[in-house]
Amino acid sequence: QVQLVESGGGSVQAGGSLRLSCSRSGYMYSIYCMGWFRQAPGKEREGVASIDDDETITYTDSVKGRFTISKDYAKNTLYLQMNSLKPEDTAMYYCAAGHRYCSGGDFPLNDYNYWGQGIQVTVSS
Repeated sequence: QVQLVESGGGSVQAGGSLRLSCSRSGYMYSIYCMGWFRQAPGKEREGVASIDDDETITYTDSVKGRFTISKDYAKNTLYLQMNSLKPEDTAMYYCAAGHRYCSGGDFPLNDYNYWGQGIQVTVSS
């Protein structure tokens, strides 16, 4: 089993920055895809960014140029640096990990086997 725990969320004004962290523990092997998703009230969960074991990175269009996904292998931690935040970025953010390589593009949910509990990000105008 793999456990994922998010941290770093909170409230910020538009234009501000936050960095989310996702600490991974448990079974460490054969995890090839990690990603960040978000879900706003009344909306479906959407993929934000993913990173493969070979460092292939994909972003959804709405965050390109503003968000950066990265991994620290030594710390078993995934990050999402979020800059120039907008009110429409307000959502619950989830970390996810999977045993297959990321498909990219549409961020299919079946790429992921494990999910964190989520952390709230609120951006005020």
